[in-house]
Amino acid sequence: MPKKIRLGIIGGGGDSLIGVLHRVASFINDNYEIVGAVFNPDFEQNVGFAKEIDVPTNRIYKDFDTLIEEELKLPEEERIQVCSVLTPNFLHFPMAKKLLENGFHVICEKPMTMNYEEAKNLQQVYEKSGKVFALTHTYTGYPMVRQMREMIKAGALGKIHKVDARYYQGWINTVIHDKEKRSTVWRLDPKKAGISSCIGDIGVHASNLIEYTTGLKIKSVLCDFNYLYDDNQMDVDGTVLIRMDKHVKGVVRASQVATGEENGLAIAIYGEKGAFRWEQEKPNFLYKMSDTEPLQVYKPGHGYNSELSLNSSKMPPGHPEGIFDSMANIYLGAARAIRGEAYIDGEFPTMQDGVRGMNFIESTVTSHKQGNIWVDLD
Repeated sequence: MPKKIRLGIIGGGGDSLIGVLHRVASFINDNYEIVGAVFNPDFEQNVGFAKEIDVPTNRIYKDFDTLIEEELKLPEEERIQVCSVLTPNFLHFPMAKKLLENGFHVICEKPMTMNYEEAKNLQQVYEKSGKVFALTHTYTGYPMVRQMREMIKAGALGKIHKVDARYYQGWINTVIHDKEKRSTVWRLDPKKAGISSCIGDIGVHASNLIEYTTGLKIKSVLCDFNYLYDDNQMDVDGTVLIRMDKHVKGVVRASQVATGEENGLAIAIYGEKGAFRWEQEKPNFLYKMSDTEPLQVYKPGHGYNSELSLNSSKMPPGHPEGIFDSMANIYLGAARAIRGEAYIDGEFPTMQDGVRGMNFIESTVTSHKQGNIWVDLD
């Protein structure tokens, strides 16, 4: 197989933040080449954007269905191998499903689907397909998150008893207080975003980090949402109590109206021997705390880190690695899987992470709507 994997992009055109993040991430390790796309539903804008970023226009298609149809006409050694789905939430499931059914690998934005039932349906399609599916829970790609995961797995904290994850943003403040403005934001439209805005968009990142780093599963949740206005159908703030085991409990705190906050994702894991703390806005620092020893700080690129962490570091110590590098690590892991190469467990989030995420989101909504009660996850 040639070195460059033939990549198709669905969505992410224009000034899309997620679009540039994925495109840059796919280039970083020299594993992918964009050969086809539907960047935008407007064909003229679609072609114009392709020209702007210097992608050949001969395989810029008018819509998603045409992309599938025309690519399947090409010889296998020429057609797109993997598609990145970067569209609004309501399109993730039908697009990922059709791609898998037609023999394409998939890299998909989260949340994976609009609801838990769709997630289980997609899992069945995936299992029959024999293809690679990567879900872009971006923050699992940071070297120090991966270092925390490996150290916890090796017993650095002993028995875990408390977890605390928060994800605070303030961006919806600019629209939520204006009735006309908030009706124009797709993340506040349940037909496009699904059953949850805050937990579905960012709270699920926090819950995913908890399971990714600890290796434990969230078993039940008790949730309280804030909608701010009676006519607003989507949560913009939420607090979720979680139980992972009889003596392992914690909290997920998420908000899109935390005034002044930017991208405040942070996680703390407390165990009998010590604790870890990591913050997304300071991603190169992993803090290990103890009752009996001085505070320790782990940083990327050093020989004391795990193989998974070192494989995720591209520069020598002291060179900051950020969100583009984190996403690139997920693309790197997916590339290894697509080629059939060996890779370390945890190099990219999988279909199972997507199913777990939708189970978590739907359970929090159920908990809130039924009067803030405990709800078990499957």
